[in-house]
Amino acid sequence: MIRLSVPFRQALSRLSFPATLAASLGAVLIGRADPNFSDHMRAGIDDLLAPLYMAVSGPIQAAEHGTGAIGHLFALSQENAQLREQNAELLQWQEVAMALQAQNNALKASLNYVPSPTPQFSTGEVAADLGGVYARSVLVLVPPANGNTQSLVGAVAMDGRGVAGRVVEAGGRSARVLLITDINSRIPVALGADGAPALMAGTNGPDPSLLYWAPGRPPAEGAMVLTSSQGGAFPPGLPVGVVHYDTQNNPVVLPLANLDSLRLLRLFSYPDNLPELTPIPHTKPETKQAVKARSRKR
Repeated sequence: MIRLSVPFRQALSRLSFPATLAASLGAVLIGRADPNFSDHMRAGIDDLLAPLYMAVSGPIQAAEHGTGAIGHLFALSQENAQLREQNAELLQWQEVAMALQAQNNALKASLNYVPSPTPQFSTGEVAADLGGVYARSVLVLVPPANGNTQSLVGAVAMDGRGVAGRVVEAGGRSARVLLITDINSRIPVALGADGAPALMAGTNGPDPSLLYWAPGRPPAEGAMVLTSSQGGAFPPGLPVGVVHYDTQNNPVVLPLANLDSLRLLRLFSYPDNLPELTPIPHTKPETKQAVKARSRKR
């Protein structure tokens, strides 16, 4: 470091003010003479200071990005804690599910439960039907990957809500489904929780009718209609519709399947040896007269 003498430093301090004043006056005079001088001077100063600005702003930007990354790390830490809690809860439910599965297997073993065979099915798109032998039928396009479509004859067609019909004809790439509303359709059904037998017959109208129910036990309004295994044409327990009484007070079935706008149908081929459903017995409440008569006999 160069050491300056005291007299020289005093001379510099005395000359700094006059030199600065002279430079300022010179700049004012030059600016008056050349109006663009100040602009060029500022541009030159900016060019000289630009590397300095970059050198100073670099650490600031790095600090800002570092703060964002740190904030992201904090967010990841919170998300990780939430995932740990959810994982612990799922492990608890897994233990509950395993316990229920073990209990279910033990009950099946004690009851000698034999599971029903899983039916084979294929999904087909409903094509435009120009009519044919049947008044209420649709043509379903079956993918050729399903193999021999002749095995689809007798398959049950469902649309995701309920039974739509039954396959009566099958070709190489298509199958014809006879809808439950066709006049040629006859399906044995079970009514309500007790499984009272009846026959559902198509009428070519929107709602099939109910025939041959048990004497003295008419179908109840709103009772569920399920397929019955009587005759071996349908497996038991498939949802068909709901009982309703029309304006002539005749019981009909409101189909669950949307038969007016079928788009996709699943064709289920059930095996022939399906178990029958055991009806649930329901006892009617005794009337007052029956209670009095029973008390008199005692």
